[in-house]
Amino acid sequence: MRVMGLDVGNKTIGVALSDPLGWTAQGLEVIRRRGLNGDLQRLAEIITQNSVDRVVVGLPKNMNGTLGPQGELVLEFISVIKEKFGLPVNTWDERLSTVAAERMLVEADVSRAKRKQVIDKMAAVIILQGFLDRAGRNKMTENGQNITQPD
Repeated sequence: MRVMGLDVGNKTIGVALSDPLGWTAQGLEVIRRRGLNGDLQRLAEIITQNSVDRVVVGLPKNMNGTLGPQGELVLEFISVIKEKFGLPVNTWDERLSTVAAERMLVEADVSRAKRKQVIDKMAAVIILQGFLDRAGRNKMTENGQNITQPD
């Protein structure tokens, strides 16, 4: 199961991919948006080259949990992705994902100029890793009981 994570903005789309087992997220690239057709063409290339079978898109919500104008635009983009690629698409609450990405890059002593180039890719990693971690926890529970592996 290979999952692609997206942090969709007005100017860029941060892209992350899971490993083939669906355990870890790695940043792939930042797509500079040049129009819907160009965005979809690049995403199609990534999906095909990496055998992606699920997409997770960060859904920007206001701090009170409501959707604002950017959230509505992302939902429209998700509809197009579903129609174009026929893949399951999940949303992930991305509140503070960019803040977390910024903090990680500052702690790693990445220069301000370099941070600006990779922040959206790191936000996509945080979105995707959150989804993968939740999916992994769900696999480890059955009927509300933790499943333990023998030693």
